[in-house]
Amino acid sequence: MDGNSRVQKRNRSAILAAALDVFSQHGYRGATLDQIASAAGMSKPNLLYYFPGKEAVFVQLLHELVDKWLEPLRQLNADGDPLEEIRTYVRRKVQMSQEMPQESRLFANEIVQGAPRMGTYLSQDLKELFDEKTALLSKWMDEGRIARMDPQHLIFSIWATTQHYADFEAQIHLLSDPGTDVFQSAAEFLDNLYVRLLTP
Repeated sequence: MDGNSRVQKRNRSAILAAALDVFSQHGYRGATLDQIASAAGMSKPNLLYYFPGKEAVFVQLLHELVDKWLEPLRQLNADGDPLEEIRTYVRRKVQMSQEMPQESRLFANEIVQGAPRMGTYLSQDLKELFDEKTALLSKWMDEGRIARMDPQHLIFSIWATTQHYADFEAQIHLLSDPGTDVFQSAAEFLDNLYVRLLTP
């Protein structure tokens, strides 16, 4: 990679990092290109060299974070032990909720609004992955390796129980006992919950 390409990559990364902060704080409608450029330490015309507008920044940011967010689901291994594969998936989702709360809330806000900028991606790429993994879960159930249940709702429930700790982080910390390691206790609770639920 030449020097110019390195600078471009660094600037794009700076814009997306700044955009995450701005969109997380102000929402899509409240955020402006001026705010993003300022947070990235560059001029608005310089930002527009890399992205044609606010929506382009937002869509690129969403695509990158969704790609990261779905990686643990992609890693469910058909050749692994089913219960251990699911337990690892749940633990990784809790860890990501702890490490990436802004990204989770940004994605959740897009979905709550009806996914106006992500609908095509969700109905194609995500649907393909979702169908692949629900088929794998069904196979494991048919083989008697995990308890039988609706595989789609199993994945939905994992998303709900893990991402809740990112999307409602302020509420969680206000209601939890002082000094509680919320994410550690959440990981332990959910591990126990899913082991009990999924053991044949």
